Amino acid sequence: MGSVPEMSVFSTSESVPIPVVIIGNGPSGICMSYLLSGYTPYVKEGAVHPNILLQGKLEECPQVPITEQAIEGSMFTLSHREWMGLPDFPFKDWTRMKRRNVRNDRSTAGDILNYYQYYVKKKNLEANFLSGTVVTSVEGIDEGAQNPFEKDILHRETEHSAHKGKLFRVSGFLKDGCGSKQTFSLYAENVVLATGTYDNPSWLGVQGEDLPFVFHQISALEEAIKMHHIQPRSDPVLIIGAGLTAADAVLLAHHYNLPVIHAFRRRVSDPALIFNQLPQVMYPEYHKVHQMMKEQSVFEGGPYAGYISLPEHHIVSFHCDKKCTFRDKQGQRKVLSISMVLILIGSNPNLCFLPTNGTYLAMDTAQPVNSKSNPMDIDPFTYECIQEKGLYALGPLAGDYFVRFVQGGALAAARSLLKSNKRPP
Repeated sequence: MGSVPEMSVFSTSESVPIPVVIIGNGPSGICMSYLLSGYTPYVKEGAVHPNILLQGKLEECPQVPITEQAIEGSMFTLSHREWMGLPDFPFKDWTRMKRRNVRNDRSTAGDILNYYQYYVKKKNLEANFLSGTVVTSVEGIDEGAQNPFEKDILHRETEHSAHKGKLFRVSGFLKDGCGSKQTFSLYAENVVLATGTYDNPSWLGVQGEDLPFVFHQISALEEAIKMHHIQPRSDPVLIIGAGLTAADAVLLAHHYNLPVIHAFRRRVSDPALIFNQLPQVMYPEYHKVHQMMKEQSVFEGGPYAGYISLPEHHIVSFHCDKKCTFRDKQGQRKVLSISMVLILIGSNPNLCFLPTNGTYLAMDTAQPVNSKSNPMDIDPFTYECIQEKGLYALGPLAGDYFVRFVQGGALAAARSLLKSNKRPP
Protein backbone atom coordinates (compact mmCIF):
# COMPACT_ATOMS: atom_id res chain seq x y z
CA MET A 1 0.00 0.00 0.00
CA GLY A 2 1.42 3.36 -0.99
CA SER A 3 5.00 4.29 -1.69
CA VAL A 4 7.95 2.45 -0.19
CA PRO A 5 10.60 4.55 1.55
CA GLU A 6 14.25 3.81 0.92
CA MET A 7 15.38 1.12 3.34
CA SER A 8 18.70 2.94 3.77
CA VAL A 9 17.05 5.27 6.25
CA PHE A 10 16.34 2.23 8.44
CA SER A 11 19.81 0.72 8.44
CA THR A 12 21.61 -0.26 11.61
CA SER A 13 23.97 2.67 11.17
CA GLU A 14 21.15 5.07 11.94
CA SER A 15 21.87 6.48 15.39
CA VAL A 16 18.51 8.18 15.97
CA PRO A 17 15.72 5.75 16.90
CA ILE A 18 12.31 6.17 15.32
CA PRO A 19 9.78 7.49 17.86
CA VAL A 20 7.03 5.02 16.84
CA VAL A 21 7.00 1.89 14.67
CA ILE A 22 3.55 0.52 13.79
CA ILE A 23 3.37 -3.13 12.74
CA GLY A 24 0.28 -3.81 10.63
CA ASN A 25 -1.53 -2.10 7.77
CA GLY A 26 -5.16 -2.84 8.62
CA PRO A 27 -7.69 -0.39 10.07
CA SER A 28 -5.89 -0.24 13.44
CA GLY A 29 -2.53 0.60 11.87
CA ILE A 30 -4.08 3.10 9.45
CA CYS A 31 -5.95 4.83 12.27
CA MET A 32 -2.80 5.07 14.35
CA SER A 33 -0.80 6.47 11.45
CA TYR A 34 -3.52 9.05 10.82
CA LEU A 35 -3.58 10.28 14.41
CA LEU A 36 0.22 10.48 14.67
CA SER A 37 0.47 12.46 11.42
CA GLY A 38 -0.94 15.68 12.80
CA TYR A 39 -4.67 15.00 12.52
CA THR A 40 -6.12 16.05 15.87
CA PRO A 41 -9.68 15.05 16.82
CA TYR A 42 -11.78 17.56 18.72
CA VAL A 43 -15.30 18.02 20.05
CA LYS A 44 -17.44 20.28 17.89
CA GLU A 45 -20.10 21.82 20.07
CA GLY A 46 -23.54 21.92 18.54
CA ALA A 47 -22.69 19.36 15.87
CA VAL A 48 -25.56 17.26 14.55
CA HIS A 49 -25.17 13.49 14.49
CA PRO A 50 -25.44 12.13 10.91
CA ASN A 51 -27.93 9.50 12.11
CA ILE A 52 -31.22 11.32 12.65
CA LEU A 53 -32.50 8.71 15.12
CA LEU A 54 -29.41 8.98 17.32
CA GLN A 55 -29.56 12.76 17.12
CA GLY A 56 -33.13 12.62 18.40
CA LYS A 57 -32.07 10.39 21.29
CA LEU A 58 -29.25 12.78 22.18
CA GLU A 59 -31.63 15.75 22.21
CA GLU A 60 -34.03 13.93 24.54
CA CYS A 61 -31.43 13.62 27.32
CA PRO A 62 -28.57 16.04 26.60
CA GLN A 63 -27.29 15.83 30.18
CA VAL A 64 -26.78 12.04 30.19
CA PRO A 65 -23.28 10.85 29.15
CA ILE A 66 -23.21 8.32 26.33
CA THR A 67 -21.20 6.00 28.58
CA GLU A 68 -24.26 5.51 30.76
CA GLN A 69 -26.63 4.33 28.03
CA ALA A 70 -28.25 0.91 28.11
CA ILE A 71 -27.16 -1.05 25.04
CA GLU A 72 -29.53 -3.58 23.47
CA GLY A 73 -27.88 -6.96 23.94
CA SER A 74 -29.01 -8.37 20.61
CA MET A 75 -27.21 -5.68 18.61
CA PHE A 76 -24.02 -7.67 18.15
CA THR A 77 -23.27 -6.43 14.66
CA LEU A 78 -20.50 -6.89 12.12
CA SER A 79 -19.55 -5.74 8.61
CA HIS A 80 -22.22 -3.02 8.68
CA ARG A 81 -20.90 -0.53 6.14
CA GLU A 82 -21.52 2.54 8.30
CA TRP A 83 -19.26 1.02 10.97
CA MET A 84 -16.38 0.13 8.67
CA GLY A 85 -15.23 3.72 8.17
CA LEU A 86 -12.07 5.45 9.34
CA PRO A 87 -11.78 9.00 10.77
CA ASP A 88 -12.84 12.00 8.69
CA PHE A 89 -13.82 10.04 5.57
CA PRO A 90 -16.85 7.74 6.02
CA PHE A 91 -17.09 4.59 3.97
CA LYS A 92 -20.42 5.74 2.52
CA ASP A 93 -18.68 8.79 1.04
CA TRP A 94 -16.26 6.49 -0.75
CA THR A 95 -19.08 4.30 -2.12
CA ARG A 96 -20.89 7.41 -3.33
CA MET A 97 -17.74 8.74 -4.97
CA LYS A 98 -17.08 5.41 -6.66
CA ARG A 99 -20.76 5.11 -7.63
CA ARG A 100 -21.00 1.74 -5.93
CA ASN A 101 -24.48 0.22 -6.07
CA VAL A 102 -24.78 -1.06 -2.51
CA ARG A 103 -27.80 -3.33 -2.27
CA ASN A 104 -27.94 -3.42 1.51
CA ASP A 105 -26.06 -2.26 4.59
CA ARG A 106 -23.35 -4.90 4.18
CA SER A 107 -20.08 -4.49 2.35
CA THR A 108 -17.84 -6.82 0.38
CA ALA A 109 -14.31 -7.48 1.55
CA GLY A 110 -13.02 -6.18 -1.77
CA ASP A 111 -14.75 -2.83 -1.35
CA ILE A 112 -13.41 -2.48 2.18
CA LEU A 113 -9.87 -3.21 0.99
CA ASN A 114 -10.13 -0.64 -1.81
CA TYR A 115 -11.58 1.91 0.60
CA TYR A 116 -8.67 1.49 3.04
CA GLN A 117 -6.14 1.83 0.23
CA TYR A 118 -7.83 4.98 -1.04
CA TYR A 119 -8.01 6.38 2.50
CA VAL A 120 -4.22 6.16 2.90
CA LYS A 121 -3.73 8.11 -0.32
CA LYS A 122 -6.41 10.69 0.46
CA LYS A 123 -4.93 11.46 3.89
CA ASN A 124 -1.36 11.60 2.53
CA LEU A 125 -0.20 8.71 4.70
CA GLU A 126 1.59 6.75 1.97
CA ALA A 127 5.07 7.76 3.13
CA ASN A 128 4.32 6.16 6.52
CA PHE A 129 3.76 2.70 5.02
CA LEU A 130 6.53 0.29 4.07
CA SER A 131 4.79 -2.31 1.92
CA GLY A 132 6.12 -5.82 1.47
CA THR A 133 7.79 -5.79 4.88
CA VAL A 134 7.99 -8.91 7.03
CA VAL A 135 8.93 -8.32 10.67
CA THR A 136 10.85 -11.26 12.09
CA SER A 137 11.63 -10.02 15.60
CA VAL A 138 10.85 -7.26 18.08
CA GLU A 139 13.22 -7.27 21.03
CA GLY A 140 13.47 -4.89 23.94
CA ILE A 141 16.96 -3.64 24.73
CA ASP A 142 17.90 -1.90 27.95
CA GLU A 143 20.96 -0.75 29.85
CA GLY A 144 22.15 -4.34 30.08
CA ALA A 145 22.75 -4.49 26.31
CA GLN A 146 26.14 -5.94 25.36
CA ASN A 147 26.33 -4.37 21.90
CA PRO A 148 28.45 -1.17 22.13
CA PHE A 149 26.44 0.48 19.35
CA GLU A 150 23.18 -0.18 21.19
CA LYS A 151 24.69 1.06 24.44
CA ASP A 152 25.60 4.30 22.68
CA ILE A 153 22.08 4.74 21.31
CA LEU A 154 20.57 4.12 24.75
CA HIS A 155 22.90 6.66 26.29
CA ARG A 156 21.95 9.31 23.71
CA GLU A 157 18.25 8.66 24.19
CA THR A 158 18.32 9.00 27.97
CA GLU A 159 17.50 12.69 27.82
CA HIS A 160 14.65 12.30 25.35
CA SER A 161 12.79 9.03 25.82
CA ALA A 162 9.89 8.75 28.25
CA HIS A 163 10.96 5.15 28.89
CA LYS A 164 14.48 5.91 29.99
CA GLY A 165 17.01 3.18 29.28
CA LYS A 166 14.64 1.20 27.03
CA LEU A 167 14.39 0.82 23.26
CA PHE A 168 13.15 -1.81 20.82
CA ARG A 169 15.11 -3.45 18.03
CA VAL A 170 12.79 -4.25 15.10
CA SER A 171 14.26 -6.64 12.53
CA GLY A 172 12.94 -8.17 9.34
CA PHE A 173 13.19 -8.09 5.58
CA LEU A 174 11.65 -6.25 2.66
CA LYS A 175 10.41 -8.20 -0.36
CA ASP A 176 10.50 -6.62 -3.80
CA GLY A 177 8.56 -7.55 -6.92
CA CYS A 178 11.37 -9.82 -8.16
CA GLY A 179 11.35 -12.04 -5.07
CA SER A 180 14.59 -10.79 -3.56
CA LYS A 181 14.82 -9.81 0.10
CA GLN A 182 16.58 -6.94 1.81
CA THR A 183 17.12 -7.32 5.53
CA PHE A 184 16.81 -4.43 7.94
CA SER A 185 17.15 -3.66 11.63
CA LEU A 186 15.96 -0.43 13.17
CA TYR A 187 15.49 0.99 16.64
CA ALA A 188 12.30 2.45 18.04
CA GLU A 189 11.29 4.16 21.24
CA ASN A 190 7.80 2.67 20.98
CA VAL A 191 6.20 -0.15 18.99
CA VAL A 192 2.50 -0.43 18.18
CA LEU A 193 1.19 -3.93 17.43
CA ALA A 194 -1.72 -3.77 14.98
CA THR A 195 -1.40 -7.10 13.19
CA GLY A 196 -4.96 -8.39 13.48
CA THR A 197 -5.91 -11.93 14.37
CA TYR A 198 -6.56 -14.02 11.24
CA ASP A 199 -3.09 -15.35 10.46
CA ASN A 200 -3.18 -18.74 12.20
CA PRO A 201 -6.38 -20.80 11.80
CA SER A 202 -7.24 -22.96 14.79
CA TRP A 203 -6.84 -26.74 14.51
CA LEU A 204 -8.93 -29.46 16.10
CA GLY A 205 -5.88 -31.56 16.97
CA VAL A 206 -7.36 -34.85 15.75
CA GLN A 207 -5.89 -37.72 13.76
CA GLY A 208 -5.68 -37.10 10.01
CA GLU A 209 -6.09 -33.34 10.22
CA ASP A 210 -2.99 -32.89 8.07
CA LEU A 211 -4.37 -34.96 5.17
CA PRO A 212 -4.40 -33.14 1.80
CA PHE A 213 -8.21 -32.87 1.60
CA VAL A 214 -8.48 -31.15 5.02
CA PHE A 215 -8.33 -27.34 4.98
CA HIS A 216 -8.61 -24.52 7.51
CA GLN A 217 -9.56 -21.58 5.30
CA ILE A 218 -12.69 -20.86 3.27
CA SER A 219 -10.51 -19.89 0.31
CA ALA A 220 -9.86 -23.61 -0.23
CA LEU A 221 -13.55 -24.11 -1.03
CA GLU A 222 -13.51 -21.16 -3.42
CA GLU A 223 -10.48 -22.62 -5.20
CA ALA A 224 -12.02 -26.11 -5.40
CA ILE A 225 -15.16 -24.64 -6.98
CA LYS A 226 -13.13 -22.55 -9.41
CA MET A 227 -11.04 -25.56 -10.49
CA HIS A 228 -14.13 -27.85 -10.68
CA HIS A 229 -12.62 -30.26 -8.17
CA ILE A 230 -16.03 -30.67 -6.55
CA GLN A 231 -19.42 -30.95 -8.24
CA PRO A 232 -23.05 -31.26 -7.13
CA ARG A 233 -22.70 -35.04 -7.52
CA SER A 234 -19.53 -35.22 -5.42
CA ASP A 235 -19.48 -36.56 -1.89
CA PRO A 236 -20.48 -33.88 0.64
CA VAL A 237 -18.22 -31.07 1.71
CA LEU A 238 -17.72 -31.34 5.47
CA ILE A 239 -17.86 -27.92 7.15
CA ILE A 240 -16.88 -27.83 10.82
CA GLY A 241 -17.74 -24.86 13.02
CA ALA A 242 -20.69 -22.79 14.19
CA GLY A 243 -19.43 -19.29 13.52
CA LEU A 244 -19.93 -16.84 10.71
CA THR A 245 -17.03 -18.11 8.60
CA ALA A 246 -18.53 -21.59 8.68
CA ALA A 247 -21.89 -20.06 7.76
CA ASP A 248 -20.26 -18.28 4.82
CA ALA A 249 -18.90 -21.63 3.65
CA VAL A 250 -22.37 -23.20 3.90
CA LEU A 251 -23.85 -20.34 1.88
CA LEU A 252 -21.12 -20.62 -0.75
CA ALA A 253 -21.59 -24.37 -1.12
CA HIS A 254 -25.38 -23.98 -1.19
CA HIS A 255 -25.06 -21.37 -3.97
CA TYR A 256 -23.25 -23.92 -6.15
CA ASN A 257 -25.63 -26.76 -5.19
CA LEU A 258 -22.86 -28.68 -3.45
CA PRO A 259 -23.87 -31.26 -0.82
CA VAL A 260 -22.84 -30.26 2.71
CA ILE A 261 -22.41 -31.98 6.06
CA HIS A 262 -22.27 -29.30 8.76
CA ALA A 263 -20.87 -30.48 12.10
CA PHE A 264 -20.49 -28.43 15.29
CA ARG A 265 -20.15 -29.00 19.04
CA ARG A 266 -22.85 -26.66 20.35
CA ARG A 267 -26.60 -27.00 20.61
CA VAL A 268 -28.42 -24.91 18.00
CA SER A 269 -30.31 -23.22 20.83
CA ASP A 270 -27.14 -22.30 22.75
CA PRO A 271 -27.41 -18.57 23.65
CA ALA A 272 -23.68 -18.20 23.03
CA LEU A 273 -24.11 -19.22 19.39
CA ILE A 274 -23.46 -16.15 17.27
CA PHE A 275 -26.69 -16.59 15.28
CA ASN A 276 -28.70 -16.16 18.47
CA GLN A 277 -27.11 -12.73 18.98
CA LEU A 278 -27.50 -11.23 15.51
CA PRO A 279 -30.56 -9.14 14.58
CA GLN A 280 -32.43 -11.12 11.94
CA VAL A 281 -33.48 -8.09 9.90
CA MET A 282 -29.84 -7.13 9.26
CA TYR A 283 -28.44 -10.62 8.67
CA PRO A 284 -31.16 -12.71 7.01
CA GLU A 285 -28.65 -14.97 5.25
CA TYR A 286 -27.04 -16.02 8.53
CA HIS A 287 -30.41 -16.67 10.11
CA LYS A 288 -31.22 -18.81 7.09
CA VAL A 289 -28.16 -20.94 7.89
CA HIS A 290 -29.24 -21.10 11.53
CA GLN A 291 -32.66 -22.30 10.42
CA MET A 292 -31.02 -24.99 8.30
CA MET A 293 -28.90 -26.05 11.28
CA LYS A 294 -32.06 -26.49 13.36
CA GLU A 295 -34.32 -28.16 10.82
CA GLN A 296 -32.09 -30.41 8.73
CA SER A 297 -30.61 -33.10 10.97
CA VAL A 298 -29.27 -36.40 9.67
CA PHE A 299 -31.96 -38.21 11.64
CA GLU A 300 -35.09 -36.21 10.81
CA GLY A 301 -34.42 -34.85 7.33
CA GLY A 302 -35.89 -31.51 6.31
CA PRO A 303 -36.69 -29.11 3.50
CA TYR A 304 -33.10 -28.30 2.49
CA ALA A 305 -31.83 -30.76 -0.09
CA GLY A 306 -28.13 -31.50 0.01
CA TYR A 307 -27.57 -30.19 3.55
CA ILE A 308 -27.17 -32.25 6.73
CA SER A 309 -26.75 -30.72 10.19
CA LEU A 310 -24.82 -32.55 12.91
CA PRO A 311 -25.22 -30.53 16.13
CA GLU A 312 -23.39 -31.62 19.28
CA HIS A 313 -20.98 -33.77 17.29
CA HIS A 314 -17.24 -34.09 17.73
CA ILE A 315 -14.69 -35.13 15.12
CA VAL A 316 -12.76 -38.25 16.08
CA SER A 317 -10.53 -38.68 13.03
CA PHE A 318 -10.11 -38.25 9.29
CA HIS A 319 -9.04 -41.12 7.07
CA CYS A 320 -7.03 -41.23 3.85
CA ASP A 321 -9.96 -42.79 1.97
CA LYS A 322 -11.86 -39.50 2.51
CA LYS A 323 -14.01 -40.68 5.38
CA CYS A 324 -14.61 -38.99 8.72
CA THR A 325 -15.48 -40.56 12.06
CA PHE A 326 -17.87 -38.54 14.26
CA ARG A 327 -18.95 -38.97 17.88
CA ASP A 328 -22.36 -37.68 19.00
CA LYS A 329 -23.41 -36.53 22.48
CA GLN A 330 -24.39 -40.09 23.47
CA GLY A 331 -20.92 -41.33 22.55
CA GLN A 332 -22.12 -43.18 19.46
CA ARG A 333 -19.81 -43.12 16.45
CA LYS A 334 -20.64 -42.82 12.77
CA VAL A 335 -18.48 -42.79 9.64
CA LEU A 336 -19.41 -40.69 6.60
CA SER A 337 -17.80 -40.20 3.19
CA ILE A 338 -16.71 -36.69 2.25
CA SER A 339 -15.02 -34.90 -0.65
CA MET A 340 -13.15 -32.25 1.34
CA VAL A 341 -13.09 -30.79 4.85
CA LEU A 342 -13.19 -27.16 5.97
CA ILE A 343 -12.32 -26.65 9.64
CA LEU A 344 -13.50 -23.11 10.40
CA ILE A 345 -13.36 -22.78 14.18
CA GLY A 346 -11.54 -19.49 14.63
CA SER A 347 -8.01 -18.20 14.37
CA ASN A 348 -5.16 -16.73 16.37
CA PRO A 349 -2.74 -13.92 15.56
CA ASN A 350 0.72 -14.69 14.26
CA LEU A 351 3.07 -13.19 16.83
CA CYS A 352 6.12 -15.31 16.04
CA PHE A 353 8.24 -12.15 15.95
CA LEU A 354 7.73 -11.67 19.70
CA PRO A 355 9.38 -13.68 22.49
CA THR A 356 7.24 -16.72 23.41
CA ASN A 357 4.90 -15.79 20.53
CA GLY A 358 3.61 -12.91 22.63
CA THR A 359 2.08 -15.09 25.35
CA TYR A 360 3.97 -13.15 28.02
CA LEU A 361 1.81 -10.14 27.10
CA ALA A 362 -1.54 -11.96 27.37
CA MET A 363 -4.07 -11.90 30.19
CA ASP A 364 -3.33 -15.60 30.74
CA THR A 365 0.37 -16.05 30.02
CA ALA A 366 -0.02 -19.83 29.83
CA GLN A 367 -2.29 -19.61 26.77
CA PRO A 368 -1.88 -18.19 23.23
CA VAL A 369 -3.12 -14.67 22.55
CA ASN A 370 -6.73 -14.74 21.33
CA SER A 371 -8.89 -11.70 20.64
CA LYS A 372 -11.97 -13.15 22.34
CA SER A 373 -10.71 -15.45 25.07
CA ASN A 374 -7.21 -14.20 25.89
CA PRO A 375 -6.34 -10.71 24.59
CA MET A 376 -3.21 -8.85 25.54
CA ASP A 377 -3.14 -7.35 29.02
CA ILE A 378 -3.25 -3.60 28.40
CA ASP A 379 -3.88 -0.39 30.27
CA PRO A 380 -7.46 0.45 29.17
CA PHE A 381 -6.69 4.18 29.09
CA THR A 382 -3.47 4.03 27.04
CA TYR A 383 -3.51 0.57 25.36
CA GLU A 384 0.07 0.12 26.54
CA CYS A 385 0.99 -3.47 27.40
CA ILE A 386 1.19 -4.02 31.14
CA GLN A 387 4.16 -6.38 30.83
CA GLU A 388 6.17 -4.31 28.34
CA LYS A 389 6.32 -0.53 28.62
CA GLY A 390 6.61 1.20 25.28
CA LEU A 391 4.76 -1.62 23.53
CA TYR A 392 1.14 -0.95 22.53
CA ALA A 393 -1.55 -3.32 21.25
CA LEU A 394 -4.52 -2.29 19.12
CA GLY A 395 -7.52 -3.92 17.49
CA PRO A 396 -8.17 -7.64 17.98
CA LEU A 397 -4.94 -8.09 19.95
CA ALA A 398 -6.48 -5.87 22.62
CA GLY A 399 -9.92 -7.46 22.34
CA ASP A 400 -11.34 -4.84 19.94
CA TYR A 401 -12.26 -7.13 17.06
CA PHE A 402 -14.77 -4.77 15.40
CA VAL A 403 -13.57 -1.89 13.22
CA ARG A 404 -15.91 0.56 14.93
CA PHE A 405 -14.00 0.04 18.21
CA VAL A 406 -10.56 0.52 16.66
CA GLN A 407 -10.64 4.32 16.56
CA GLY A 408 -11.04 4.60 20.33
CA GLY A 409 -8.05 2.36 21.00
CA ALA A 410 -5.91 4.21 18.47
CA LEU A 411 -6.88 7.54 20.02
CA ALA A 412 -5.97 6.32 23.51
CA ALA A 413 -2.58 5.05 22.34
CA ALA A 414 -1.87 8.18 20.28
CA ARG A 415 -2.68 10.41 23.24
CA SER A 416 -0.32 8.40 25.45
CA LEU A 417 2.49 8.55 22.89
CA LEU A 418 2.12 12.26 22.20
CA LYS A 419 1.99 12.99 25.91
CA SER A 420 4.99 10.87 26.87
CA ASN A 421 7.38 11.87 24.09
CA LYS A 422 9.21 15.15 24.29
CA ARG A 423 9.77 14.88 20.55
CA PRO A 424 6.30 14.38 19.08
CA PRO A 425 6.18 11.27 16.89
